[in-house]
Amino acid sequence: MVFLTMSIGAVFPGTFDPITRGHEDLIRRAAALFDPFIVAIAENPSKEPMFSLQERVDLVEQVLSDLVAVKVVSYDGLTVDFAKANGLGCIVRGVRVAGDFEYEFQLATMNRHLAEEVDTVFLAPQIRNSFISSSLIREIAEFDGDLSSFVHPYVQKKLKKKKDR
Repeated sequence: MVFLTMSIGAVFPGTFDPITRGHEDLIRRAAALFDPFIVAIAENPSKEPMFSLQERVDLVEQVLSDLVAVKVVSYDGLTVDFAKANGLGCIVRGVRVAGDFEYEFQLATMNRHLAEEVDTVFLAPQIRNSFISSSLIREIAEFDGDLSSFVHPYVQKKLKKKKDR
């Protein structure tokens, strides 16, 4: 399969608490399409993440360590402002189910209103990843469930360490 890289930069934003195989799949596919490509980890103070911002950056960097062209950064504020400030013309978002689409469409429309020069592209996950969410991963981890199909081994190790504290 041949992918053509677009000469437009993109950002894939999220809290990644933690990064899942679903996130990883979408990032790898989008990174083959956009240059530059940034994974932007949101501080998002309204949520109470399991992992600190720096821990989430570390998790994503470790999982994506083989993708040398992908930059992983943290940010706060509006994603559309981050995209504009970094000269990125596109926000990449994953859409798993219809409910996701409704929310993401509303967000994309608002972002387009705030910055006409920034588009949003939606990617659908592979079927095997369509039901995975970070919140489900945290719940399974809480009860020592098998996460090997859903997260990278490094993430699984860090989840276990968090739980055992």
